Amino acid sequence: MNDTVSLYRSKSIRAVYAHVLKPFFFMNDPERVHDWMTRAGIVLGATSAGRWLTSALFDYKNPMLRQEVRGIVFDNPVGLSAGFDKNAQLTGILPSVGFGFVEVGSITGEPCAGNPKPRLWRMPKSKGLVVYYGLKNDGCEAISKRLLGKTFSIPVGTSVAMTNCRENMDTDMAIKDFAKAFRIMEPHASYVTVNISCPNTMGGQPFVAPDKFDALFRVIDTIPTEKPIFIKISPNMIIAELDALLDVARSHRIHGIICANLTKPRDNPNIADDDVPGVGGMSGRLVQGLADDMLARIYRREGKRFILVGCGGIFTAEDAYRKIRLGATLVQLITGMVFEGPQLIGEINRELAELLRKDGFSSVSQAVGIDNC
Repeated sequence: MNDTVSLYRSKSIRAVYAHVLKPFFFMNDPERVHDWMTRAGIVLGATSAGRWLTSALFDYKNPMLRQEVRGIVFDNPVGLSAGFDKNAQLTGILPSVGFGFVEVGSITGEPCAGNPKPRLWRMPKSKGLVVYYGLKNDGCEAISKRLLGKTFSIPVGTSVAMTNCRENMDTDMAIKDFAKAFRIMEPHASYVTVNISCPNTMGGQPFVAPDKFDALFRVIDTIPTEKPIFIKISPNMIIAELDALLDVARSHRIHGIICANLTKPRDNPNIADDDVPGVGGMSGRLVQGLADDMLARIYRREGKRFILVGCGGIFTAEDAYRKIRLGATLVQLITGMVFEGPQLIGEINRELAELLRKDGFSSVSQAVGIDNC
């Protein structure tokens, strides 16, 4: 699509979202709105007409944004983070929104009802969400059946985690649960992410500890797969904890790191809202600085040993570009789309191509880590 046409298309949709849809959505419970959007996405993704219409409204393509990463082709670097499509119901429609890849889940070994409601809040002044779902999903066996025989037009990653239940406070049980989800979901995935950093489970984040992380991956390493394996880490680890985790990661079959998950401490200086729920992890601008600093540190320490995925606080092309220049090969978002609208994906890709041209790059891969060399 011509860039000028794409620009005016995005401006029109942005105006409609900002002045009509967003005010209506923000008057309603955020989990209810998410459920509405999920149902609409399922309907649109079920037909070629729905997919074509969505693509005509949102998609943007430019060969400068194309990359091949460990044998997987990404038409652009902007992905949907895990946590939005928990049950892998939207894989039909999300490619038409313009994403270069999507990550479904997190998916657990057993079905999980999640934490009690309310479990999702908006923080409009802070430009963030507070998320307390607690790994709500249908479980790996049901989701695997849903995906059986499906093919995807873009890479689809699968995030797996341990079921949020009392039994998994036992480390051995939690490892078995992780392994079950990994083994059952692996055939459907372009890559698999092992999510060790959900802040909303009754067992906490035990696998951030190096010894338990090592024990988990000694089991994961035995599961046959040719797919890339990523880990998703917490933005709240101190430097010594991060370095210890990276030391262990180097000895296992780990190809990439998603940096980072939700942040939990309530002393965050970027909190501008007066009413902050006492539970849940925070996204958006509230995690942006932490995630960027961690991304930069990992790239400085490890170089290109790991594929880095920048996640947290992407609202503009400049936000995405900063993560890429710090070392991210790919980026992910959710919160930015909630606040800015679904046209944001195409906007970021179009403007990202402009930023690359302005800096003299012919492809996005040339910019990866340029500010960290």
